[in-house]
Amino acid sequence: MLKAQKIGRMYRIPNFSLTLIREGSYLVDCKTIRSPEDAYKIANMELENSPNEKFLVLLLTTKNTVIGISIVSSGTLNASLVCPREIFQRAILSNAASLICVHNHPSGNPTASNEDITLTKKLAEAGTLLNIPVLDHVIIGDGKYISFKERGLL
Repeated sequence: MLKAQKIGRMYRIPNFSLTLIREGSYLVDCKTIRSPEDAYKIANMELENSPNEKFLVLLLTTKNTVIGISIVSSGTLNASLVCPREIFQRAILSNAASLICVHNHPSGNPTASNEDITLTKKLAEAGTLLNIPVLDHVIIGDGKYISFKERGLL
């Protein structure tokens, strides 16, 4: 970690800039999210064959057009460590108006766990505070998906 260096009676303080780096792209047949199925179709390209749990966010404009996809965490067979800070850092840097969270269950069962529900509530609270709403959380498993919004969990 960089920190201030003392030089005699003066201090040298690091100067930072933040940069969003494009790492690639996805070819999709729709770029505006109108339903959880649209989010599923876009995110499934990254998640469908993953042997481990991955958590990503779809970063959206005010008209729900996807401006970017960011993998927040790539975990183990049945867990992925996710912190609201990493999610909203990406949303702020990309100037997203809102976001949709998506993750997979390699077991094939897209049912939300208690941990999934707790995390989603925490993310929704953070989104409200930052004025970047979490519109949905979609869980993918074995060619199926569940939507927190459709299930009344968000």
